[in-house]
Amino acid sequence: MSARWGVWLMRQVLARLPLPVLRGLGWLIGRLLFVLARPRRKVTLRNLELCFPQASAAQRKAWAQECFVVFCQTWLDRSWLWAAPREVVQARVQLQGALHELEGDTPTIIFAPHFYGMDAGGLALPLHTSRAFTSIFSTHPNPAVDAWFMQGRQRFGDVRMLNRADGVKPIIANLRQGGLLYLLSDMDFGPSESIFVPFYGVQTATVPSLSRFARLGRAKVVGMVTRLTSTGYVAEITPAWEHFPSGDVEADTARMNQELQHYIDPMPGQYYWVHKRFKTRPVGEPSVY
Repeated sequence: MSARWGVWLMRQVLARLPLPVLRGLGWLIGRLLFVLARPRRKVTLRNLELCFPQASAAQRKAWAQECFVVFCQTWLDRSWLWAAPREVVQARVQLQGALHELEGDTPTIIFAPHFYGMDAGGLALPLHTSRAFTSIFSTHPNPAVDAWFMQGRQRFGDVRMLNRADGVKPIIANLRQGGLLYLLSDMDFGPSESIFVPFYGVQTATVPSLSRFARLGRAKVVGMVTRLTSTGYVAEITPAWEHFPSGDVEADTARMNQELQHYIDPMPGQYYWVHKRFKTRPVGEPSVY
């Protein structure tokens, strides 16, 4: 019942608030959670320590606080992203960069890392292209929230949300038919699905799906980074990666992490550091948390 009430609140109340008011509420909740959510605060600070050892403790704390604030702001923004009129979303969500990469019917994978604005980026695509695209998301344990997520993410365009359990066949089929794949492959899904490659100098369990899908779908790869701004979001498409895939899955996956570092460096506070990115360790290594 509480989840259903929360979804109703997002759709009927928060979606109607002026953006500065909603962002202010997110800032307040985020600063409060930074104090109260001690386990996640520790994970965030540890991730930043591992990835930015050269930064001062004060700088890492500032980035961690920003993480919590942006997490809450982007969560509340889903109210208008998924319920406000189309023209409101179009005015607040901008798509920039190498937009020519989306033209035509060349199979294309959009590597969209877990920046907090990823759902805004996911809506920017069908607002600017009529091409069919698929994406893979894990099912939320609460049915009301899961239904809200699925409906919101598919509200514009020809979008098909796939469960991870659906396998790769529908993904490859859509790519070979000239579709787009919105791929978020930068999380730790455990040892059975991962290989170890460097990420900020740390051996990190990384899903090699980007390389494999590109090869199987005969697809080019572009990056997309979505940044929260004071007026909404800016999603930027990068030029297609040269010489990718290379035929070497491990080298390709290491390159993916290297590209991701380049995306994170200008705005560390907007990346999803609350996740235990280094939870899976090589055999014999102790936990870093």
